[in-house]
Amino acid sequence: MRNEKLVAFGQRVRELRKNRGLSQEAMAALAGVDRSYMGHIERGEKNITLTKIYQISEALGIEVADLFPRTVTPSVSSSD
Repeated sequence: MRNEKLVAFGQRVRELRKNRGLSQEAMAALAGVDRSYMGHIERGEKNITLTKIYQISEALGIEVADLFPRTVTPSVSSSD
């Protein structure tokens, strides 16, 4: 059973990689991981370490937070 958070993270990595015109192989080289491992990440098949997350963000030239998909959260209002 695949974890939807891992899948969403992997889709975001793929989106950012493609936006920069990088092949999976080039991206893997920049991040210091094997190409097949990068494929596993993009398909949400690997629960990667924080170290790998930093390597990926550095390879893409972005902040770590930008790797995580944005979700719309309902605003909470207080009734004072």
